Amino acid sequence: MVDVLPIDTPSLGDRSYLAHDGDVGVVIDPQRDVDRVSDLAAQLGVRVTHVAETHIHNDYVTGGLALAHAAGAHYLVNEADPVRFTRTPVHDGERVPISEALALRVMATPGHTFTHVAYVLESEGRVAGVFTGGSLLYGSTGRPDLLGPESTPALARAQYRSAHRLATELPDTAPIFPTHGFGSFCAATQTNALSSTIGHEKQVNPALTRQERSYVEALLAGLDAWPAYYAHMAPANAAGPAAPDLSPPHRADPAELRRRIEAGEWVVDLRERVAFAAGFLPGSVSFALDGSFATYLGWVLPWGTPVTLLGESPGQVAAAQRELVRIGIDRPAAAATGRPVDWAGGQPLDTVRLAKFGDLAAARQAGTGPVVLDVRRQLEWAEEHITGATHIPLHELPGRLAEVPAGEVWVHCHSGYRALAAASILAAQGRQVISVDDDFGNAGTAGLPLVQA
Repeated sequence: MVDVLPIDTPSLGDRSYLAHDGDVGVVIDPQRDVDRVSDLAAQLGVRVTHVAETHIHNDYVTGGLALAHAAGAHYLVNEADPVRFTRTPVHDGERVPISEALALRVMATPGHTFTHVAYVLESEGRVAGVFTGGSLLYGSTGRPDLLGPESTPALARAQYRSAHRLATELPDTAPIFPTHGFGSFCAATQTNALSSTIGHEKQVNPALTRQERSYVEALLAGLDAWPAYYAHMAPANAAGPAAPDLSPPHRADPAELRRRIEAGEWVVDLRERVAFAAGFLPGSVSFALDGSFATYLGWVLPWGTPVTLLGESPGQVAAAQRELVRIGIDRPAAAATGRPVDWAGGQPLDTVRLAKFGDLAAARQAGTGPVVLDVRRQLEWAEEHITGATHIPLHELPGRLAEVPAGEVWVHCHSGYRALAAASILAAQGRQVISVDDDFGNAGTAGLPLVQA
């Protein structure tokens, strides 16, 4: 009998897995903070004997090598992957025994990367599921463009063929266990599904219901920007990341915080949006821990810039550290906890007004001609946007500040998280800003004119 337990990382939209027979187990695609996996295995009394990677990940730093070393486990990585560490190389068709009852069968499934593999889980000789990584996802597939535009068409076609190989060679009853697709930008499209099988995917997945040309055209047309930090993930994973250092960072006093801001470093406030807007350290920026914190901070932050964390408690800072090590930001330069007045050292706090789309509509009707800045991604903008708005995606804003029109700026996104992040970046430059803390679906009903690109 086999049990497959997901280990979710919702902030990055990923899943790792522990599959075990009650005695020994294998871990698939572990995140960097492997203490979660070790703790779960210890609670179950399971000994991890194997760790397996479906591919060299582009959206997070793996914990696979560190976990394998700590557990004394075999580290299964495709023999074709150009890694710089000792591993147990695997290849298409190979069967890897895990225990007397469990085994993994390797299937080459290129598409997300050229060397991507899936692992068919066998229990007592029967297929108990398949770990599909970034290949066949719930109602979707992994995106094929992360290795560059020159490879994208070939990888898109390979992704189609890999999906059909899985559907042809595995029984309809086989559960699929993808790594991506729960909000990860590694997925071509998103889904709310929590589980699926090969048979269900044959009915709903575009890779299995459309002809190849139709699938590839739709896949490529739906691709949008991906986080800039992705460029650093595959090289880090190929080098073999060590275990992270999650010890508390250096504590900064108000004078040090001011020096870091004046030096151009990023001082990041982790508090939720309403608390930040009510009063914050001048020059700090808002990336609340209750949203896609690591994704958006890692996307916007110039890579290598020192980061200082401001939190209400040490626990909040520790949670942010854990998020950041997953994308290769290993050590904060410093941290401070408490209240904004504690961080300011007597300096007046800044504030940002939070508003609704109805407030923006009223300002327009009053004839004040407010500047509207839309910081959503390109496909969001193209689908529908406010007439007359300026469009600068959040991840491009630091490099395009000069393009923001003069005057008071009303910033909006889809639901408010990115809007306040952008507003805080503008406020740090001395701009007068209002952050629209509202769902974009309310823009039309508030009377704002909308147009498609």
